[in-house]
Amino acid sequence: MSASKRDELIQKALNIFYRDGFHATGMDKIVKETGISKTSMYKHFRTKDDLIIATLRLRDELFRNQIFRRVEELGKTPKDQLLALFDVLDEWINGVEFNGCMFIKASGEYPLHSSPIHATAAEHKKLFLGFMLDIATQAGAKNPNELAEQLLLLKEGAIVTAHIRGPEGVIAPARAAAALLIDAQID
Repeated sequence: MSASKRDELIQKALNIFYRDGFHATGMDKIVKETGISKTSMYKHFRTKDDLIIATLRLRDELFRNQIFRRVEELGKTPKDQLLALFDVLDEWINGVEFNGCMFIKASGEYPLHSSPIHATAAEHKKLFLGFMLDIATQAGAKNPNELAEQLLLLKEGAIVTAHIRGPEGVIAPARAAAALLIDAQID
């Protein structure tokens, strides 16, 4: 399988895992839906866990790039960007493809912190926190670590709530709370 076929397999598997979950998706299902033979699949991925990690890494790269770029488009200053994150979340959770957070799902299905899948999901959240910390620092927050952690908790809570309850009315209160936290930290 060429690199482009491998990439295509990862993208298709990502979509299947995101739609159906990790434990509920067997390799037979992936083979059937992707059209890739088991032999070809196992040439590149020794185990299903290896394929899951590859899909999580791809999702991380695509998602962070999309979110970060959009936050920078909407927020002209670092302070504006902190709040713009919630506008971007609103766009995402109200989009047709929203099916919760793949990383929250992965950590739920693989709850042991020693699991490489759990660790990959946790790394995504750590990178996202780093992004928020950078912006909070640039914005001149009195305590950028605290603000980044608080905003991350609001973000994660909004995503989980939107997934469980539906997106209606989720972002407005999260955004309002974020505005209070941001105003308390940044003059």
